[in-house]
This record gives sequence, structure tokens and C-alpha cells, in this order.
Amino acid sequence: MVKVAFLLGSQFEDSEMQAPYEAIRAEGHETVIIGLKAGEKLQGKQQKVEYTAELSIKDAKPEEYDAVVIPGGSSPEALRNDSSIQSFVQRLDEEGKTIAAICHGPQILISAGLAKGRTLTCYAALRDDLANAGANYVDQEVVVDKNFVTSRTPQDEPAFIRETLKGIRSRSAQSAR
Repeated sequence: MVKVAFLLGSQFEDSEMQAPYEAIRAEGHETVIIGLKAGEKLQGKQQKVEYTAELSIKDAKPEEYDAVVIPGGSSPEALRNDSSIQSFVQRLDEEGKTIAAICHGPQILISAGLAKGRTLTCYAALRDDLANAGANYVDQEVVVDKNFVTSRTPQDEPAFIRETLKGIRSRSAQSAR
């Protein structure tokens, strides 16, 4: 089994956190919710779920994780300019680990300088941001570009979860060797 980080700030899109989190845990993988401050209570924007940051990004070691999930909503905007968040996703990308971002999640990829030359999708209002960052935006429920998995909205969650789990399973198979 693998260890999956969830990068989370307040006002995340409830289902975009809850559905992948539960699906990954149901497969027996370890999950860690990483925020700006350990112990911080993080409320979903629909106020249906609340999580607590288990670890501060300053204390998170990228080499200990096999994948990262970035839920959308307003959470990515709150996290994107933090240099430790940027460094974390950059390190995972360097190692070819799965980076799954839904809705506004690609904002973190943009700020980390990882979007250029990649084919990605996101919440439609961000498509110009992706294009300005040098990415190829496509309007599809899920896009897989090497180690990146991106989706647009909560309606795309089944495809997002399916492709994220494929990436995690691939990593788990590599780790078992």
C-alpha cells in the first residue's frame, strides 16, 4: 500500500475531498491531510464535512509520499502561494509520482511552475489561467498526462477517482518490486 497526501485548506469543495479520500482509504492506502498548520480545523465550503490538518506542510517530507490529491473549491487559492506547498508538489513531480488535482486544484500546479507543456483540465473559469501558464487546456471529465490526473467539477469525481486510483495502484505495484 502507498501513502497519499491530501493538500487542504479551508473552504475546499466538500465532495472533492471526501469522495477521493474515502475511496483511497477503502483500498487500504494510508492518507495524510496536510495543511498550512497542523491541528487546524478545515471546513468544506458546503459545510457538509470538516477535516483536521494532521501535518503542517513545513513538516511534510515529499519523499515519504507516493501521491498527492488536491481538492478544489477555495482551498487551492489559499495554499498556492506557499513555497512549501509548491516545493512539495515539485518534488513529487520530479519523482513521477501521481499528482491528482480537481476543479481549482490546478492553481497549485500553475503556481509551482508545473503546468507548462502539460495537457490538463480544470474548472472552466480557470482555463485561461492554464493557457497563460503554458498548459494545453482540454474540456474533458478527466485528463491523464503522465503522472498528472486532472478533472473539472464534482460531476467528474467518478472518473477522477478511477484514474487517481490507477496511478496509485501503479505506484503500489512499483513499490512492491
